[in-house]
Amino acid sequence: MAELSLFEQQSDRLWGIAYRITGSVADADDAVQETWLRWQGLPDGDVIDPRAYLTTVISRICYDQLGSARARRESYIGPWLPEPVLTDAGPEDRVTLDESVGMAMLTVLERLTPAERTAFILHDVFAVPFPEIAEVVGRTPDAVRQLASRARRHVRAEAPRRSVDPDEHRRAVEAFLAAVMGGDLEALLEILHPDVVWRSDGGGKVTAARLPVVGQDKVARFVQGLLRSFDLATVRLAVHEVNGATGVVLSAPAGSLPGGAVGARGMVFAFTVDGGRIAEINAVINPDKLRHLDFGGGTGV
Repeated sequence: MAELSLFEQQSDRLWGIAYRITGSVADADDAVQETWLRWQGLPDGDVIDPRAYLTTVISRICYDQLGSARARRESYIGPWLPEPVLTDAGPEDRVTLDESVGMAMLTVLERLTPAERTAFILHDVFAVPFPEIAEVVGRTPDAVRQLASRARRHVRAEAPRRSVDPDEHRRAVEAFLAAVMGGDLEALLEILHPDVVWRSDGGGKVTAARLPVVGQDKVARFVQGLLRSFDLATVRLAVHEVNGATGVVLSAPAGSLPGGAVGARGMVFAFTVDGGRIAEINAVINPDKLRHLDFGGGTGV
């Protein structure tokens, strides 16, 4: 049996690859488990380069998952958003914090083909050589090079403009939260970008906007209306690091959320900030995508 210690040395990296390719915490966990089972079945010392072998195995598992996942997402009710990870606490500290794990970037990656997404993540994020990626996607190295180049162009064209200053990002999110909790419409309008976009992922399990809400005034009034539907005596809003950037987690007693599924306990909000203003809000509300989270901690409001 192959050595457990060699697998453990690579486990965080493997999970990071799987999460970026699939956009799903559950699928990433399953992929790591399946990779471990395959590794366990190998004779000790049979693999010359464990890092390369394990990268190829987990990437192939995730690449195969993407085909069926895309079919499911085509029939998904409302916008599909990645499963969020709280990167300031818990086991999801396994995620290396870079732009590729941001909610907005993962949403853009959804528009790529499975081969483009896999090639882009493996080459541009994890520096995997093209010949190794070719084994994963069943193409030639030259074809993989073209896939990565095409994906890179799509990402550059479609990724939202955003601030690279984490302090500016945090200030904008905190100003947004203060305006919302204070019921200050003017302050809320001030912190929202004129072309701000709100996306809600309820997956048909909870009440959520099935189309993006676009524009400063519409988003502001939508957010105010959403807040009025909560019992503020039981709801807690906390600032957390969501996918490597300041976000907000809403938690409430099970069954108390308006329009919620049985057992739903919270929501997670990820933000994109551009020029000191909120340009994009991605709200994950589907309880199936939040099962892995502990709705505690953070800086409460």
